Amino acid sequence: MRNSLGPLLRRGMVGVFSLASLWAPGGPAAAAPAMPTTSTAPTASTPSPAPVAAEAESLAFTQRYRALQHGGIVRAANSSITCRRPVERSAASCPAAREGRAATNDDNYDFEMFYIDVDNDPNTYNSSRAEVRPPAGARVSYARLYWGGNLRVGEQKPPKDNGRVLIAEPGGQYKEVLADTVVGHRVAHGADAFQASADVTSLVRSSGAGAYTVAQVNVAMGHSAAGAWGGWTLMVAYEKESEPLRHLAMWDGFDPLGPGGDRTVRLPGMTFPKGAEGRAGLVAYNGDRGRTGGSLTLSAGGLTTRLADGANPRDDVLNSTISEPGRTAPGRTPAYPNTLGYDSDVFELDKGLRHGGDRLDFRLVSPRDTAWAGALFVAVDAKR
Repeated sequence: MRNSLGPLLRRGMVGVFSLASLWAPGGPAAAAPAMPTTSTAPTASTPSPAPVAAEAESLAFTQRYRALQHGGIVRAANSSITCRRPVERSAASCPAAREGRAATNDDNYDFEMFYIDVDNDPNTYNSSRAEVRPPAGARVSYARLYWGGNLRVGEQKPPKDNGRVLIAEPGGQYKEVLADTVVGHRVAHGADAFQASADVTSLVRSSGAGAYTVAQVNVAMGHSAAGAWGGWTLMVAYEKESEPLRHLAMWDGFDPLGPGGDRTVRLPGMTFPKGAEGRAGLVAYNGDRGRTGGSLTLSAGGLTTRLADGANPRDDVLNSTISEPGRTAPGRTPAYPNTLGYDSDVFELDKGLRHGGDRLDFRLVSPRDTAWAGALFVAVDAKR
């Protein structure tokens, strides 16, 4: 990756745009209109940026993108912060916690937390990397980058930077990404949480498969009872004629889940046959490993199925993992099995789809953690 951060970080203003509109019926694929997601250096003739939009305090889960096409959805994700050292003698070592080898005391509030920074660039204070792999010959239909975290830990990060990150495509230079939706900052149980997102379709379509680096996610470091946590997920919908015809959808929102709370996302108009196959991906914040009771259930065709696999126990779905079905997601730098507060997981839906149906309902429960649900994607067969 070639770095040219000086001009970007010297820039005096960052624009953040509020969401203009959401998907509406009327075609096989649709999404919110794309706002500019990469910026150019100001010149004498460049008009002044629009005033920064106010952040919403909360956002109900709403459909962001939908398509009926031959293809699927893939994603890349990583955390932006990890542990540096334990704060109590009884706590596990930091390496043991990151690798998931600690039996107890492996949550973010047991440690002093510090930034992940993999790019060897002195101009960035956090950066991490992950691969997104649409199949060969696929065309990117839509791509969206989500990022978020906790602003209040040992330090208080200013919310004015929530709507801005840097992204570098495979082998490329950093580009500034400005959010078209910013939610937060939501103060709850000592945390000050936010999520932002932006349409990055043009960038991913032109750059293709490979490792993307995301830097300057606005998360706070240090130690507190709420813990430090944060990360990013890049969702990519693609079209490929040789793959099955599928319903593809992305939904997002932001609000505390608990303790004791839940969220249900209902996806109507997704008719699927008996024996259909499918996948769902979930982004969530501040789930603590070992705090049992957190679950994700699918209701479809008269069946209710609790989603689980080798990486996500059925009673501990919010367990600080970035996973593909049954395993830790490959292609990440760093590739910590325990992210200490950031979840971006993909689940197989096949058992829950075996009766067929015309809608999908997902319910996420967090009885013990103060967690936040951020985004959900679904790819389900429309025909067999």
